[in-house]
Amino acid sequence: MNPFLALRLVSTSVHRWMYGFLTVPDSKTLKPSPDLAESWTTSDDGLTWTFKIRQAKWSDGQPITAEDAAWTFNKIMTDDAAKTANGPAVENFETVTANGQDLVIKTKAPQASMLENPIPIMPKHVWEKVTDMAAYEAETYPTVSSGPYIAVEHKKDQYVKLQANPNYWRGKPKLDELQVVFFDNPAASIVALKKGEIDLIGRLTPPDFDALKGDANIEQWNQQGRRAAYLQMNHGATTSDDKPIGDGHPALKDAKVRTAMHLAIDKAKLVADVQNGLAKPADGSIVPPMYTDFFWEATGADKISFDVAKANKILDDAGYKKGADGVRTMPDGKRKLEFRFTIHTDTPIEDKLAEYLTDFWKAIGITLTTNRVDSSKFSEETGTTALFDIAISGWSVNPDPEEVLATHLCSRRPNPDGEGGGTESFYCNPEFEKLYQDQLKELDRTKRAELIKQMQKKLYDDAPVIALYYPNDLEGYRKDRITSVTAIPEGNGIIYGGSSYWPFYTLDAKATAVAGSGEGGGSNTGLIAGIVGAVVIIGAGAFFFSRRRKGAADERE
Repeated sequence: MNPFLALRLVSTSVHRWMYGFLTVPDSKTLKPSPDLAESWTTSDDGLTWTFKIRQAKWSDGQPITAEDAAWTFNKIMTDDAAKTANGPAVENFETVTANGQDLVIKTKAPQASMLENPIPIMPKHVWEKVTDMAAYEAETYPTVSSGPYIAVEHKKDQYVKLQANPNYWRGKPKLDELQVVFFDNPAASIVALKKGEIDLIGRLTPPDFDALKGDANIEQWNQQGRRAAYLQMNHGATTSDDKPIGDGHPALKDAKVRTAMHLAIDKAKLVADVQNGLAKPADGSIVPPMYTDFFWEATGADKISFDVAKANKILDDAGYKKGADGVRTMPDGKRKLEFRFTIHTDTPIEDKLAEYLTDFWKAIGITLTTNRVDSSKFSEETGTTALFDIAISGWSVNPDPEEVLATHLCSRRPNPDGEGGGTESFYCNPEFEKLYQDQLKELDRTKRAELIKQMQKKLYDDAPVIALYYPNDLEGYRKDRITSVTAIPEGNGIIYGGSSYWPFYTLDAKATAVAGSGEGGGSNTGLIAGIVGAVVIIGAGAFFFSRRRKGAADERE
């Protein structure tokens, strides 16, 4: 519930419903449109941005000011723990100051992504009292919010309850109450939707989506998604001061090994059998095809196509000889190519993926052992301590892909104390860093897109991550309960997990009788007695395919 620390999709989605940003993606075009900043200007040299913060109120009645935004950005600039979620978004900031309702951001160099800043603006009068950001869980309710909803109750890993914000500047949302309920397993969430215990679930795996077929009360939603699913390779993890950490297999430091493993993956088969055909094979990097301006796909000689013979030859030529058991060893003969594959506990689709990868890599003399861990341990081992070889991962990409690209910067690695960071790969490459800085300064969108494509090609070639496929956005909702909903982008877009609050601000539902008197608390669905206004309950949890920004129960943004 602390936006400075929140990396998971479920957290960042809830925060989008609770807090305002400088701008928000337009519901039709996904281009930046006014949010808390009602207008803005830029200096001729592109180094100074002035945002006019609108006259609006926090949910506790206090005025929203430019000082709130200045405090938020300065906190991230000066507090290592506060950098956890969105540190790179302010790395190019020189100073941030407030004068009345004017917020002035001066940058070290032009910043092309300024209007798509991913940081929610927080109320200074509440958050300046926090003394230890790293330890603060922000579980004081009701929250002080500026978005459509206010969090009023939360029980970790069980539910979040939100209510309409009467002070929201666009006007109170149509729903009186929104509940996010977590499930321990996919089957339970599907049963709950069919019984009407929940009203909507998103980010479904293909088998669970298929299980909804034939129910007259349920609308299936299958659209192009904003997510890439990929493998994270421990190619020699280091901290931000370049000190080795973790226990990754030394063979994975060799780019030839990673390329051979990439060649041995039959992505079309993964899409057909693991994703039930409801995905697109990833012949590019980590920006999904729905973002046509920035999407890059390898072609010709650059494309790494399924080729087991070529993969074997690469390993043979590099000195990784097969033993009598068919398993290769390091060139010095001292260690076999036996890798761990880290996935989440109780995630059937990841188990199935592991089975296929095991078979694929057995064909080139590599043994794979599945390592199942819970979400919190998963995040620690694959993002901080580097106690893994290969891990399932992925990211739900925003309309501007700078944020996901930034997770592969040198600065995103954990510091020597194991704090901060937010890396998605432990990658640190000078050429990638330069391309990142160049695209940051390039204000011509077409030229900037070309630089971003070069960054994706670099990731594709070096393979600190290996993109597998781009999953479709699979959702289901009760059409006997939800009377209208607007996806983002409007038409064929996403509902849950979209890149703004728009679907849940516009969503409407029938008024509902909620069971229980609410006395004694602790119930996630029986908190209001009698007939209440429109209440929508969203199922969330274990059915999500792994954002380590990463977790089966909670995808990375």
